[in-house]
Amino acid sequence: MLVCHCNVITEKEIEQTIVSLLDEDPWQLIVPAKVYHAMHKRGRCCGCFPNVVETIIRVTEEYHARSKAGGADIVSHLDRVRQLRIQYGNRSRIHERRQAGNRAA
Repeated sequence: MLVCHCNVITEKEIEQTIVSLLDEDPWQLIVPAKVYHAMHKRGRCCGCFPNVVETIIRVTEEYHARSKAGGADIVSHLDRVRQLRIQYGNRSRIHERRQAGNRAA
């Protein structure tokens, strides 16, 4: 599946890059900019970043589930992100201090 239309990057390429980053250091913080930098790309419109974040969370959780780390060491990133979306979700719907339905552009 094509994730980034600007750079023509597929989900599989992003997953492979995340796994290679995790092989270097399994507990590093991976963000979309780090993934793009490892792929020698850059975010242009950055509309794909929310999907890349979801992919990072999914692949990281799967990676740690397959690893030898104990269950106490694995943090459920997805649950934390969902809580943040619930807490701050309304702010992402407001652009230029106007509701999406009131924008002129």
